[in-house]
Amino acid sequence: MIRRSFVPGAGAAQLTHPILGTPIDGPWDSPHEILYVAMGCFWGAERIMWHQPGVISTAVGYMGGNTSHPSYQSVCTGATGHAETVRIVFDPQQTSPQLLLKAFWENHDPTQENRQGNDVGTQYRSAIFTTTAEQREVANATREAFQRVLDEHGRGAITTQILPASQAGDFFLAERYHQAYLHHNPGGYCNHGPNGMTCPIGVV
Repeated sequence: MIRRSFVPGAGAAQLTHPILGTPIDGPWDSPHEILYVAMGCFWGAERIMWHQPGVISTAVGYMGGNTSHPSYQSVCTGATGHAETVRIVFDPQQTSPQLLLKAFWENHDPTQENRQGNDVGTQYRSAIFTTTAEQREVANATREAFQRVLDEHGRGAITTQILPASQAGDFFLAERYHQAYLHHNPGGYCNHGPNGMTCPIGVV
């Protein structure tokens, strides 16, 4: 099932992904699945995900909130409850939720509640919004596996929210200038990168 995007910025739905050459807002060829992740500022998170093998398209937007048609300005107040979210469209014959979530866990700090580094607020929380039962099972299993790694390194508890996308509400596509931001602005702000730990997906 393709979850509808609601577009606050004019023309955003018609964009083609500048790196992957696919529609940012669909339709996408089959087979494909959709997974949503939030891991702080969506600029750097999206760049991590468009580099993953088997990814068809990515987009940034707002999800998990309590208002309709949020804007970047309203989300940044924290009043809407949305998280800055990356939609990942992937080919399940070329990659898997395990591999995508491995990249998720290894490239941010999931122990920081409502923040990533100097970015503070509920919009920067860590979250996984799943679209299939398998994705939810993998999300929980990889969380448990990565928590063991964190424990070994003397780190805190994972705060990542794991929720079916159907319960998180609609994905609202962010304004056009946010899409593939770090491709268009390669010197732009990014605080994402390897956290020095490995998620052992082979044992989940």
